[in-house]
Amino acid sequence: MDNSENNQLRKKNLYNTFLLIVAGLGGLLYGVDVGIIAGALPYLESTSGLNSSQLSIIVAAVLLGSVFGTLFAGMLSDLFGRKNIMLFSGMLFVLSIPIIALSFGFLPLFLGRLLQGASAGLIGVVVPLYLAECLSAKSRGKGTAVFQWLLTLGIVAAAVIGMYFSYRVDEVAKLGNPEKLFAFKDLAWRSIFWVSLPPGILFLLGGFFVNESPRWLFRKGKRDAAFLALCRSRVTKQAELELKEIETALSLEKISLTTNKQAKESLLKAKYVIPFILACIILACNQATGINSIIGYNTNILIQAGLNDFEAHAGSLLFTIINFLATIGAVLLVDKKGRKFLLTLGTSGIIISLICTGIIFKNTEKYRIDIKEFVQKKVNQKEQSIKISGNEIFNLLSLKIYQPDNKYLNSSFILIYSYGGFKFASRVIRTNEPGEKPIEITKGSSLPGNKVIAFFSKPFTNLDKAKNSPLIIENALITPIPHKTNGIIVAIFLYIFMAFFAVGPGVCVWLALSELMPTRIRSNGMSIALLINQAVSTTIAAIFLPTVGKYGYSTMFFIFAGFTVIYLITAAFFLPETKGKTLEEIEEYFSNRKK
Repeated sequence: MDNSENNQLRKKNLYNTFLLIVAGLGGLLYGVDVGIIAGALPYLESTSGLNSSQLSIIVAAVLLGSVFGTLFAGMLSDLFGRKNIMLFSGMLFVLSIPIIALSFGFLPLFLGRLLQGASAGLIGVVVPLYLAECLSAKSRGKGTAVFQWLLTLGIVAAAVIGMYFSYRVDEVAKLGNPEKLFAFKDLAWRSIFWVSLPPGILFLLGGFFVNESPRWLFRKGKRDAAFLALCRSRVTKQAELELKEIETALSLEKISLTTNKQAKESLLKAKYVIPFILACIILACNQATGINSIIGYNTNILIQAGLNDFEAHAGSLLFTIINFLATIGAVLLVDKKGRKFLLTLGTSGIIISLICTGIIFKNTEKYRIDIKEFVQKKVNQKEQSIKISGNEIFNLLSLKIYQPDNKYLNSSFILIYSYGGFKFASRVIRTNEPGEKPIEITKGSSLPGNKVIAFFSKPFTNLDKAKNSPLIIENALITPIPHKTNGIIVAIFLYIFMAFFAVGPGVCVWLALSELMPTRIRSNGMSIALLINQAVSTTIAAIFLPTVGKYGYSTMFFIFAGFTVIYLITAAFFLPETKGKTLEEIEEYFSNRKK
């Protein structure tokens, strides 16, 4: 090979590396979208004046936006091109940051998080699709691995940012000035979002320098442009061969679509229906393990388990690092051990860790006390509002009116309340935390601002009727906070959960999605399957805090474990091993099952 050929090969390798970096930055943004709220949530909760249900919607908004992004990603990428939709998703992310960081009140926060979610939904479909159509067969697995690897890096980066501001908040708290502490907490959550802006800008800028998908260009009749796009990442001979394969595949597809009847019949074949159903079950169960909610609420979970604020942020950071490191192990094992093996191993470990975590929380939550009668008497009947501090609850406990021993003196307190058909959970406060801001509930801060927001939170509830309804205290729950050792044990089981998730579902779910879906239905099938995935995730995030408030963390962990059992059964008994098989061989496997 002469110097000229070496130089050409070097340029193509550099471009492929650059393409992987740009696509990987999409994974980084996806990870930041998921993880950034965990560090910001405690300070947003303390300073925003939003109640627990509103905060749940803010957390869920990114997932709701992702549903919309995912729903239209396939159609938009087919219409405008993979590259253009990648650029559009980057623009949405960059736009969302100032909307969030400069916001005051529920609506702009909701809008900003919704845009973040739409960006993530587009990225989740378009980037893997773009990689599959741009990379050669031998590089495709690496592309998916880099996307997932940088996704976990995005979650780690979000945790590092949260950890830094937790340390700063702790330093300000030592000054003993409540006003300065409040002001810095307000600055902290805004700064956390500002710091996440640079990777979005890099992804947007990098997107201008990559080529459009050659497959998309060819389908749009731009044969020469498709060939040039192939030549940028492949040697000329390989590009010519691949272009012929694209041309042949498209010709066969046109022949098969000569009549609507033939098209409809072909989509009902086992090789389309069975893999599509399997992909949908796998993606739904992937979210039903609770992964996004456990990441998003990780700091709050560890605080309730017994760790202080700084320890919980440190534990959350380690949680994301384990995710990052275990993903590297998964990338190394996936082509050696296979998808089926890793999914079976991963879901088994997840079930054990979730059950153990649930049992630990159950041992504490069984001592919960409900003092709703006492709190209902404190409701301002004229305004239908209430203000109650941790100090009041602490004094109540100190008088031994509601508790049998001193285990309750270090407790958490949460209100479950309703106006009409709208049920809410307040933020959790500690009863012995100096300077803890009281729980303050009013109709204006609780009920949705308009019927549009009301529809997303409670679709079939009458907002006008709720505005004229009294404040009802459903539950006023005091839960003893266990010793620090309990928090450490919970953290360890959550780390085990994260390691098994990363080794199994974390990497394999993206491969299963792309490998199971036949070429004919891949873009639309990916959108629908990912839509189901995000719908499940959105639902879990929206109900997480209210469910935890009323029934405890143990209930949520047991529910997650139950869904993961379904995941394990699907992976172990119904999913074929796709390691080392071509896409055509996988299609043939499903085609022959009903013969």
